Amino acid sequence: MNVNFRKIFILFNLLLYLPVMLLLWAGLGGRDYSLEQKENSRLIGVNYMTMNNEFYKILNEEISNQVEIRGDRIVLRDPALSVDRQIEQIEEMLQMGIDVLVVTPVDWKSLSSILNKAKGQGVFIVVVDSDLEDENVADCTITSDNYNAGRLVGQYFLEQNKESKLIVMTHDVAKSGQDRVKGFLDEVEKRDKIHVVKRINCDGQLEIAMPKMQQVIEEGVSFDSVFCLNDLAAVGVVAALDEHDLLKQVKVYGIDASPDAKALIKEGMMSASAAQFPSQIGQITADVIYRLLDGEAVEGRIQVPVELVTQENVEQYSIDRWQ
Repeated sequence: MNVNFRKIFILFNLLLYLPVMLLLWAGLGGRDYSLEQKENSRLIGVNYMTMNNEFYKILNEEISNQVEIRGDRIVLRDPALSVDRQIEQIEEMLQMGIDVLVVTPVDWKSLSSILNKAKGQGVFIVVVDSDLEDENVADCTITSDNYNAGRLVGQYFLEQNKESKLIVMTHDVAKSGQDRVKGFLDEVEKRDKIHVVKRINCDGQLEIAMPKMQQVIEEGVSFDSVFCLNDLAAVGVVAALDEHDLLKQVKVYGIDASPDAKALIKEGMMSASAAQFPSQIGQITADVIYRLLDGEAVEGRIQVPVELVTQENVEQYSIDRWQ
């Protein structure tokens, strides 16, 4: 097997300790960039749902580069998938006097109060990757076309499967995850012989998806396909299936087209993924931030198209890095 699963298991073990490290990191105040005070510099607050996902690191690099070029400052906080911590961190950033807040909601229904407070203080709100329940609070929402990502994978799934016993890995409180799952199921449930035998919430995390899939296998649940809301979950599922020698019997589908997932697709260990473009989303976000700060009008919603990645076309994408 060319894909090194020792790497995956080492990563899994490291991730077991990651929440502790993140808590320590958060307790030290997170990370502040360009803290040298410059006259008339602006402060950009950034709060993704988790930094335990390379997608957000790539996205944030694009924003940070533009902030640095313009001589402004950025403060990054990681809520580590905790709604309460996210609200506390946004409150902290408001006290610091941020001019713009870039946020990916941990729970799409839980931030209205704190974001309306930010809005009342004149802070621009830019939502990235996953929607808010109250869209009006955001000056701009920038996401991949999450529903269509699910649809694309679902359409390919139907090409591969006339019937199936399907497991769906979800992230129940993230709107992006909900939209992807809905898009996928809207396609595959058109066929009577495709049955969802189990839905499993894994928060889109490898270290949650892997043991939950191991548990399903050990319980003797009968299934032949798994759809995952993102590729972190898909890599965890593949690792669990590989440990039980089930990869030849079970097809795995994801969303992201992360480097690890593309490597697995190339090796035939995953069937497909829908490609997101975090660098492009980061560039768009940086542009929106500075248009808002310069008093220019911006679109209320920007959707970035997605693309289907399969074994047939994976070589067209850079396998060792994000597209």
